[in-house]
Amino acid sequence: MKFKKERAKSIFRVYLELSKLNILSLVLVSTFLGYYLGNNGIGELSRVIYTLLGTSLTAAGSGALNHYLERNSDSYMERTKNRPLPAGLISPLNVIIFGVIMIIGGSLLLVFKINLLTGFLSLLTAFLYVVVYTPLKRITWLNTSVGSVPGAMPIIGGWTAATGEIGTMAWILFALMYLWQHPHFYSIAWMCKEDYAAASFKMLPVIESDGSRTMRQIFWHLLLMIPVSLLPVIEGSLGYFYLFSVTIISCAFFLSAIPLAKNKSRKSALLLLKSSVLYLPVLLIIIIIDLKV
Repeated sequence: MKFKKERAKSIFRVYLELSKLNILSLVLVSTFLGYYLGNNGIGELSRVIYTLLGTSLTAAGSGALNHYLERNSDSYMERTKNRPLPAGLISPLNVIIFGVIMIIGGSLLLVFKINLLTGFLSLLTAFLYVVVYTPLKRITWLNTSVGSVPGAMPIIGGWTAATGEIGTMAWILFALMYLWQHPHFYSIAWMCKEDYAAASFKMLPVIESDGSRTMRQIFWHLLLMIPVSLLPVIEGSLGYFYLFSVTIISCAFFLSAIPLAKNKSRKSALLLLKSSVLYLPVLLIIIIIDLKV
């Protein structure tokens, strides 16, 4: 998995990179997951499209403002020094304008085409990501846990887009997403700890010497994911196919972290990261199949 990127060669590529497509893709998967489960299927196609489009715009704008706030730090890190702002490919003012327009536009689209609650949640997610989480990366290692809150909110947004309310199942999905982000982002932080140290980011792998606390954080979040992933069956939304399948993938996700705990290598961290990236789309497929059988 490639982290260091080449400089964007066109203005179109600049804006795509500002939108953080890697994060955006995971946001859309979780949003669709929440929508599909809340609606018990796709339902009205136009509503799904408006939900994903509004969410995409807001997430892209949030990513752009994150680029702006971290423009100086990015210049110190090998994996980010070719981003549009440190590379001088676009002005900071244009990034701010782009980010604000995208966030406001996405939130308004959700308000007028979906419902007020979903639009508000989208705006709140952007606020927590840009104003709260981003500055915390320089202050405390708990930034990952705080940042996991806005990171988990798109799945609730998908649910409210389908139902107009936040039900019990929405909170279960939120809890699952919140837990999932810790092994995902700690694996990235472990691989990029030298870069984070150069930029003075207080990520957990940076501030400890032996990695023991990082491993504990990874494993207890993975362990909690197993019972939380079973709650949709207890709640009554999903059935036995989901129960069997999610148990397998949750245990596999847990097992994928064992090599990292043993040798603390970058290769093992990459294995955990790949497992985390696979978990969400596989979970979505499992839910779709379960609702069909």
